[in-house]
Amino acid sequence: MKRVEPEVHLVARPQLDYDEVARYLADVGGQSWLERLDRGDLDSALNDPQNLAEFAGRLCYRSWEPGLNPNVTRVRTDQDKYLSNILASMHGSVLEHVSFSFVLHNVSRVLTHELIRHRPGVAISQESLRFVRLTDLPFWFPDWAQEDPELMKRASDMLAQMEEFQYWMAEHFGLDDEGVKFAEKKHKTSFMRRFAPEGVATGLVWTANVRTLRHTLEARTAPGAEEEIRLLFGKIGEALKAEAPALFGDYEIEDGAWVPKWRKV
Repeated sequence: MKRVEPEVHLVARPQLDYDEVARYLADVGGQSWLERLDRGDLDSALNDPQNLAEFAGRLCYRSWEPGLNPNVTRVRTDQDKYLSNILASMHGSVLEHVSFSFVLHNVSRVLTHELIRHRPGVAISQESLRFVRLTDLPFWFPDWAQEDPELMKRASDMLAQMEEFQYWMAEHFGLDDEGVKFAEKKHKTSFMRRFAPEGVATGLVWTANVRTLRHTLEARTAPGAEEEIRLLFGKIGEALKAEAPALFGDYEIEDGAWVPKWRKV
């Protein structure tokens, strides 16, 4: 048994093809929006997640500049203010175009069972313990549990016994003997995982769009949420705020809870 901490790795983010954006804007007459990039009026580092959200929003109203849509006589040119207005007006559909992919590492099956309840706007690929044979049993303990010596001793002893049983079964089934087919290994490994605790740490790739992320960030850091998932989403929130501050900068953190200024986007 080894003690682990839940980890968050942001592994993928939107990437705009600015040449194709330019071709489209040349057709509809919105080149001035893209020219703001060259002048540095938009994020100098080309913040693609924020630019994609603004692009999708402006396309809805053809609000690249005044006059392209006769109904639009003025436009916001400050991206932070533009995206803040998107949030305030609950125009959340444009945020569904912006997705981020995370590797959630050393998270328990307790957590993943909670996470899969969020399905709209989400994609999940989880490590399969039908195929991946357990050896040690990585496990997360909250701080309050670590401060209880008797609890930690009993928990560690129990996990050590379960871990030893995993090794015993692998030897008993001869899974590492020469010539054992993968199908047989998979069959026995699937049985062996039944003797692992629900708290065993695992990993997954979790992709979600900004609309979903805003909802789950609030819901899963709320005081009544499960403590491991609160810890994890606090880390996700920090990553998102650094990555796209105009889309996640309205949150206030209160005792670990991420509370948005704008809800139900």
